[in-house]
Amino acid sequence: MTASDPETAQQQLDEIEALSSIYGEDWCVVDEDEKIYCIKISDCLEQPKWTLCLQVVLPPGYPSAEPPIYQLNASWLRGQDYMELANSLEEIYIQNLGESILYLWVEKIREVLIEKAQSSDPEPDNKKTSEEVDEDNEDDFLLDYQPVQEDSVKMLNFITSESQEDEELPSIHHGNPITDRRSTFQAHLAPVVTLQQVKRVLEKLYENKKIASATHNIYAYRIYCEDKQTFLQDCEDDGETAAGGRLLHLMQILNVHNVLVVVSRWYGGILLGPDRFKHINNCARTILVEYNYVHSVEESSKQVGKSKKIKKDKKRMEH
Repeated sequence: MTASDPETAQQQLDEIEALSSIYGEDWCVVDEDEKIYCIKISDCLEQPKWTLCLQVVLPPGYPSAEPPIYQLNASWLRGQDYMELANSLEEIYIQNLGESILYLWVEKIREVLIEKAQSSDPEPDNKKTSEEVDEDNEDDFLLDYQPVQEDSVKMLNFITSESQEDEELPSIHHGNPITDRRSTFQAHLAPVVTLQQVKRVLEKLYENKKIASATHNIYAYRIYCEDKQTFLQDCEDDGETAAGGRLLHLMQILNVHNVLVVVSRWYGGILLGPDRFKHINNCARTILVEYNYVHSVEESSKQVGKSKKIKKDKKRMEH
C-alpha cells in the first residue's frame, strides 16, 4: 500500500472525522500535513484525576498495511504502568490488523485510567513535574538540576570497567536546535558499542559549557550484543520526568542500535506541557535520520508493520 491508495486515504479521513466529532476539544491536530494528532484522555469528564495524552502519527499505509506511530505522555506513566499499557495497545493492533484502531486505543487507555481512579493507587502529584517552577526562580531551577548530570556519569562509572579507560572516544554529531516559547532543544548523537563509550561521550559533552548548563540532558542508548543476541539499553530523564523512557521507546520503534542519543533542553521560563516531549523526540528522530540510522519515519513504521505481520502469520500457522 502507498500514500496514493485512495481507499486507505479515505479510511484515514473517515476515522479522523469520527474521532474529531467524538472527542471534540480533547482531539487536537498537531500537524495536518504530517498527519500528527493528539488526544487528551481522562478518567471522567467533570473532575479528572488521571489524564494522559496519546500522540499519534498516521503513516501513508495506515490502517491497511502500517500501524500508527504513537507516544504516551503523562507525568505519572513510567516503568510497569508504561509497559503494561504499551503491551495492551500492541495486542489491540495485532488483533485488528488492517482496521482503524485509534478509537479502540483511546477507550482502552480510558479504561486503564478509570481503573486507576477506582483503585487504591495514590493520585498523581502533578505539582512535582519537572517544569512546575515560577519564572522568577529560573536561575535557582538551573542550579538545582546541575548535579543530576554529574550523577548520570557517576552511575555509569559503577558499571564500566576501569581497564577500558583508554577506549577510543566515538565521533559526536550535533543536530540543529529547535526553539519554542524560549525553550531550546538540541540533539547530539554518537555511535557506541560499549558502556565505556557511552560514559566517555557523556563526559565529553559535559565538558562543553553550553551543554553542561542545559536544564536537562536527556539520553538513551541501545547496544546490540552479538554473542547473546540481546540489547543492552538504558535511559536517563535528568529531571525531565519520563522523557528518557519516551526517547528509548522511540529508538525501539525505529529499531536503531549501537547509538547514543542525547537531547539537551534549555528551559526558557514558559511551560510547554506535552509539547516538550514532541520536541525531544522530533530532535532525536531528525538526527537519527540525518546520520542514516533510519531512512525516514515512513520507512521505520513499515518495518514495525512488517514485523507485526510476520508475528500474526506465525500465529495463524500454529493453529
